[in-house]
Amino acid sequence: MKEITEAEMLRKMAAYCAASEHCAEEVRKKIDAAGLPGDAAGRIIARLKEEKFIDEARYAHSFTNDKFRFNKWGRVKVAYELQRKNIPEAFINEALASIDEAEYRATLLDLLRGKLKSTKYKDGRDLYAKLSRFAASRGFEGATTYACLRDLVNSTTDEPDDAALE
Repeated sequence: MKEITEAEMLRKMAAYCAASEHCAEEVRKKIDAAGLPGDAAGRIIARLKEEKFIDEARYAHSFTNDKFRFNKWGRVKVAYELQRKNIPEAFINEALASIDEAEYRATLLDLLRGKLKSTKYKDGRDLYAKLSRFAASRGFEGATTYACLRDLVNSTTDEPDDAALE
């Protein structure tokens, strides 16, 4: 296998970052896989950041938007994945704050309605537990889930009443 030079890797990583949004951690993994030494990876990433190929704040916003809109992930799951990619906490918080609260609740409510149709349950507590676990697995906060479950139960006449969920 031909050994790659630092200049070639810089060009490849610039093209990689130009094609779609990537964070420094993803680029570092690619460089490490190519077998370049760690100090070369640092120099390449610094250059890419300097030339705005890598922008952690922009990446956090893009990642948050995509995962919320297309994958229907909640804030908890998005934040966890961004932390795994070593995105600074300030950028994560800023990106999560950009999610519209009304759209967030509407998305959760739609997910819960869809799950309700396919969920078998014994009583209101069982239903509440199953829907709560489902929402948590999607990364939605407990308080938001509870509020949406209340709205869902109040809007559905043939489902258990509020007292059954408490």
